[in-house]
Amino acid sequence: MPRQTRRRSYDQYCAAARALDAVGDRWTLLVVRELLAGPRRYTDLHADLPGVSTDVLASRLKDMERDGLATRRRLPPPSAATVYELTRRGARLLPVLAALADWGAPELAERRPTDAVRAHWFAIPLLRALDAPQRTGVVEVRLDEGVFHVRLGSPGYGEGPDYGDGPAAAPDACLTLDADTCIALGSGELALADGVRAGRVKVEGDATVLGL
Repeated sequence: MPRQTRRRSYDQYCAAARALDAVGDRWTLLVVRELLAGPRRYTDLHADLPGVSTDVLASRLKDMERDGLATRRRLPPPSAATVYELTRRGARLLPVLAALADWGAPELAERRPTDAVRAHWFAIPLLRALDAPQRTGVVEVRLDEGVFHVRLGSPGYGEGPDYGDGPAAAPDACLTLDADTCIALGSGELALADGVRAGRVKVEGDATVLGL
């Protein structure tokens, strides 16, 4: 029988320490960020996590399965691909990532030449900025860096992804803006209505879903 490797732990009777036992390893929360957009194939995860080695990514996914944060399943034909997706427990990390994004927003003041970027990385802070009680709908966001979409009023917590990479199938509204404006909206530095009035944001479709 193979010897079981003992998992690393802070061995502290503390909720924060227990949480870090599960998600404190390098890359784990960024894997969660990717899976919050919905089920992903291993190759897609690797492509959208520039800098991670294949060994580390495979190890993190295995750890996440072990800890009940993610599951693996095979899609039915004709795809027949294997995808990873978050469990309900894993999806409950969305507010954790939103708080981290809010805390780290000032570090985006200057983009470094070595920085990789994917459009959907802006989704979490923008979702929190746009979402509000009584708002429901799908908003497609178009940047020079790419396209993603967010779901306002999504139940979240494992009931379905709150955002996704790429265009929406049937968006209620579309926003066209640049990355700097998207960052300003996500951080609360700029209100959406002010961005529209200033010509920094173009809105198409049903603006009422955005409270405009």
